[in-house]
Amino acid sequence: MRYIKLKIEDVAVLKHLHQNIPNYTVRKRSHCLVLSNQKHKIKDLACVFNVSRRTIERWFDKWEEIGVDSLAVAEGRGAKTRLEDYSKKVSEQLEIHNRNLKNVLNYFEEKHNIIICKKNIAEFFKRYLAIAGNGCDSL
Repeated sequence: MRYIKLKIEDVAVLKHLHQNIPNYTVRKRSHCLVLSNQKHKIKDLACVFNVSRRTIERWFDKWEEIGVDSLAVAEGRGAKTRLEDYSKKVSEQLEIHNRNLKNVLNYFEEKHNIIICKKNIAEFFKRYLAIAGNGCDSL
């Protein structure tokens, strides 16, 4: 049987996070830690939170390793865009082709052997503009 033994301050912080933070993942993990401190078994916690036993053990390991910072989802998860290294080329091609995405897609397929859809390039361009816009606003 493995339980997390929490200090009174940690319990207060975790309860506060569980009740007040909008991020569902942080709320779920903090609640799990509080329940473990109350001597609930890992098997029961896995059923309550609809995750595997191993996932609960990973949450416990991370908590013991880095504490409160372990509750949030790690940065950099999810699909990475194929165009990250080609931001200048994307903007150049959009300028040249007057924002005609079909021509831009053909260019990347022929020159760089990158096959993407219109939606992906449009989203990339929006994000690229947002990043570039944020940099200009701060000057």
